[in-house]
Amino acid sequence: MGFNFSEEKRRVKANNREYNEKFQYANNRIQTSKYNVLTFLPINLFEQFKRVANAYFVFLLILQLIPDVSSLSWFATIVPLALVLTITAAKDATDDYFRHKSDNQVNNRQAEVLIDGKLQNEKWMNVRAGDIIKLENDQFVVADLLLLSSSEPHGLCYIETAELDGETNLKVRQALPVTSELGDDITRLAEFDGEVECEPPNGKLNRYAGVLSWDVNKYCLNNEMLLLRGCMLRNTEWCFGMVIFAGPDTKLMQNSGKTELKRTSIDRLMNTLVLWIFGLLVFMGIILAIGNSIWEHQIGIHFRIYLSWSAVVKSPIFSGFLTFWSYVIILNSVVPISLYVSVEVIRLGHSYFVNWDNKMYYSKENTPAEVRTTTLSEELGQIEYVFSDKTGTLTQNIMTFNKCSINGKVYGEVGQKTLIDEKKTPVDFSFNRLADRKFHFYDHSLVESITMGDPEVHEFFRLLSLCHTVMSEEKTPDELIYQAQSPDEGALVTAARNFGFIFKSRTPKTITVEEMGKVVTYQLLAILDFNNTRKRMSVIVRNPNGQIRLYSKGADTILYERLHPSSKSLKSLTSDHLAEFAGEGLRTLVLAYKNVDEEQFQEWLEVYQKASSMQENRDELLTLAYESIERDLKLLGATAIEDKLQEGVSETIERLSLANIKIWVLTGDKQETAMNIGYSCNMLTDAMDEIFIVEGHTKAEVCEELRKAKDLILGLSKDISDGHAYDEKLQEPTQNLEETVASDYALVINGHSLAYALEADLENEFVEAACACKTVICCRVTPLQKAQVVELVKKHKKAITLAIGDGANDIGMIKSAHIGVGISGQEGSQAILNSDYSFAQFRYLQRLLLVHGRWSYFRMCKFLCYFFYKNVAFTLVHFWFGFFCGFSAQTVYDQWFITLFNIVYTSLPVLAMGLFDQDVDEQSCLRFPKLYEPGQLNLLFNKRRFFICIAHGIYTSVVLFFIPYGALYDAVGEDGNHIANYQSFAVTVATSLIIVVSVQIALDTSYWTGINHFFIWGSIAVYFAILFAMHSDGIFYLFPNHFPFVGNAWNSLAQINVWLIILLTTVASVAPVIAFRFLKVDLNPTLSDQVQILNRAQKKQSPLPIQIHQTHRASSRRSAYAFSHQEGFGELITSGKNMRVNNIHSVFGIGKTMQNSWIENLRKRTSECEIQLRKNSKTINH
Repeated sequence: MGFNFSEEKRRVKANNREYNEKFQYANNRIQTSKYNVLTFLPINLFEQFKRVANAYFVFLLILQLIPDVSSLSWFATIVPLALVLTITAAKDATDDYFRHKSDNQVNNRQAEVLIDGKLQNEKWMNVRAGDIIKLENDQFVVADLLLLSSSEPHGLCYIETAELDGETNLKVRQALPVTSELGDDITRLAEFDGEVECEPPNGKLNRYAGVLSWDVNKYCLNNEMLLLRGCMLRNTEWCFGMVIFAGPDTKLMQNSGKTELKRTSIDRLMNTLVLWIFGLLVFMGIILAIGNSIWEHQIGIHFRIYLSWSAVVKSPIFSGFLTFWSYVIILNSVVPISLYVSVEVIRLGHSYFVNWDNKMYYSKENTPAEVRTTTLSEELGQIEYVFSDKTGTLTQNIMTFNKCSINGKVYGEVGQKTLIDEKKTPVDFSFNRLADRKFHFYDHSLVESITMGDPEVHEFFRLLSLCHTVMSEEKTPDELIYQAQSPDEGALVTAARNFGFIFKSRTPKTITVEEMGKVVTYQLLAILDFNNTRKRMSVIVRNPNGQIRLYSKGADTILYERLHPSSKSLKSLTSDHLAEFAGEGLRTLVLAYKNVDEEQFQEWLEVYQKASSMQENRDELLTLAYESIERDLKLLGATAIEDKLQEGVSETIERLSLANIKIWVLTGDKQETAMNIGYSCNMLTDAMDEIFIVEGHTKAEVCEELRKAKDLILGLSKDISDGHAYDEKLQEPTQNLEETVASDYALVINGHSLAYALEADLENEFVEAACACKTVICCRVTPLQKAQVVELVKKHKKAITLAIGDGANDIGMIKSAHIGVGISGQEGSQAILNSDYSFAQFRYLQRLLLVHGRWSYFRMCKFLCYFFYKNVAFTLVHFWFGFFCGFSAQTVYDQWFITLFNIVYTSLPVLAMGLFDQDVDEQSCLRFPKLYEPGQLNLLFNKRRFFICIAHGIYTSVVLFFIPYGALYDAVGEDGNHIANYQSFAVTVATSLIIVVSVQIALDTSYWTGINHFFIWGSIAVYFAILFAMHSDGIFYLFPNHFPFVGNAWNSLAQINVWLIILLTTVASVAPVIAFRFLKVDLNPTLSDQVQILNRAQKKQSPLPIQIHQTHRASSRRSAYAFSHQEGFGELITSGKNMRVNNIHSVFGIGKTMQNSWIENLRKRTSECEIQLRKNSKTINH
């Protein structure tokens, strides 16, 4: 059977490479690089010649090789062209080398593969479909594997999928019972010859369907049995898996997208401008060619006696034809190759400025900012949309127990009437040998309440230590490790542990807790599991005294409905505390409990067991059973967990929003989690007019929700517009909907709804509604959907986009966006390896865009405007001269001046401006984010600005030619001799040109450095030095054919008339520019002008601090309980499938009371704290 590129079904046989090779499945080698040794030259040259300019220069080179056409040497074109191609190729090769290096690092990792009945070390790239792989704890999964067996009971294993979906909580996978019996028996595994028939490779991370055929039986396979490449094995000693998909066929690589060459918007504009310039050259060439034919026919005929035509010229028309191509060559310097060399040098310089920026260096991890693609710098100043991952990008992915409310009293570090000194001192947990040393809490009064034996506080932490699904592992008597299924639960159980209620171990029927130094074993009677509808979980336990108690924790809105009337007053007080917690962006959770008598429990148990045994409607019946006992609860209090944002996230988002940059969050997390982070970093606020939530399960529902959102936005905007006399905006089409929106909206959409929204017939509705919103949050999205959202905005809005993330699940959008930024985080380095820029913290994004990006765009635009101006002024002098030289394609300047003008005389000043110029300093860039908007609107260099530069250049060329021509026409020197000759005219025009363009760049320079002074005035000095050297007798005697202007510089520049002509030409060229700019700044100043004026006024004062107004919201309560929690984990625990046999029996030997040294130490330290408090109080009173 041959290989079919449109693979419809995959068949893989275990331990049979010969059979599997018939299908020619891909091996496990990955390739993110674009080239290899053989393909580099043709592909790179092909990509470079996509630039119209490069193809244009090759065409000119061919023309210059024709003697009857060219009046310039072919060296003038081939050397710069080869230099440009070589520099660009070297840079592309360097970038690709690092991609090869990272690929090789991954491909050469070692894996244990079962070959010929033995486990052998094999490189990852040599792994094939059908191979059986052994993985050990904390190892990355080699390829997409079907789990066969593991060290855990019932073939379970635990994986971390951070590289795929950004979630660090553990997920459970389970092998088929029939294969889990294989264990780690190498002989039986080597004999395993099962055949898997499944779906072809695809990028759907949450779906897999297949069938395993083995020993005449067939077994259904699903996603819960698959270990995906990029995951890491956790809390599992070993496991064996069969390779189903390898290398590029794995779901990780299917979601990675293609590596494409990124070009900036200015690059694309330049391609268009080069075509226009070529059109202008053809137009001018045609005019001059027609002029040549007419001149040769009417006037030139009289000169042919002693100036005959060359052999190939037969008629005036053919002479005009050859003249046309000659002028195309002469006038081509409007776009010299040096332009592209300079652009690459400037971009490289901007890249080094980012690399060298100490303010983007993260000292904690010794991580500097790094530019990985050097060709995109100016596009950083044009970003309109930022697409960000959440976990690890906006957040640190670290949950901390921050505050709590117990029996109406708030404990926590903020909002307490505690002493300043105490707030700075964390609680000392050194008396607790099992305390987590990373846990910090600053309110000492909570420890005091525990020490004094407050029953409500004890019950609060007892609930936290019992009501969860955390697994524990006590490696040593003083080392306790928790494996939490969600970081929320881990934070709560860790808090209880530090405050003296230490969860020690569990079995399917018991939970063992060390309470204030005493080991207590509770009988676990039932776990009422969490799901997205219930938004709570409960446990029913029996304490050693025989008392049955139900403990419950969950969303406030859910549990409040189930409270006993006696908790009414406490409920009101706790509600106020919850509002305060939620207002600070904390994830809130309500705790409650009830006593259950034996008779009530037995009645409920019968209902529960009956519901559990039902085959149909089991989930609904279980929910009803849970509801029947989760009522009349007694409120204990509430917890507040902080999902720690990275430092400076809120400030960065606010500053970027002020710069009119829209931020979309694309995350694999659940809706509640993402929204909570949105509130934490002020992307979502209760002050917004509306937050639209799209969660339809059908295409029709999604369409209806999107249309309602759009209609509401447009409807409200109409009302607001009517009130402010903006009726004309309503007449605009709906594609400009966001321009009419005068209110703040947010859109939140789920992954299953987004799948419909991205379809061709709904994508317009989605884009229009989403782009009209200030904030967009896409939840539960796959890596492929992230890339599709980016592509959709690029396609419909024609906006410059940036994607930022830190995991392999972000690679697709990083590659799709115009700019991809990788953050070095807790989720590996895959994002960095595929990014254009990388740094350690999200907050550095504001500096990358508002400072480096803005400066890069500003500098590049000024560079291009000046470059086109000076070259039009330089080149069009030839055009005017054509009317006075018989259209003979004679150049105004000598050939050496033409060659050196762009390479030597004017190259360094414009490079200095392109590298160092700045209109405002970095503090002003951050203080006034609105300064960023010109880049988004493309105001500084566009087609209009290009034509203005061309017009300015044409005016300067007219002045440069006609003033010297008219002044020298009948001029005589001081000795009475006539000084009007071709060579004197050429020197006068050339000198005027150098001085005019030097004065012009001095006027254009906003920020002077020693380098600018040296390059500008130094270039003028170099011009005169080379001029006198080339017009000297010595060089004429050595090369008489190449330097014919012997002695002309001394003769011409010795005349006072010539210097007066140069002065008049300079004044006439720059005076209108000075007048226009003065009036413009005075009458219609830009924001940049206003900031410069403000800075000059404040120059003698101390600089203002950079401040961003922080909005503190009064938010509605949001419970964030177990947003990462996976349904069904409680049932897994009570079934005992995840328990080791020796662990189940070991806990029954624990029953003796430990010594009370723990509690004594605690009381002793509390007494010391009380004494210190009294001392501090006396000091403050005095």
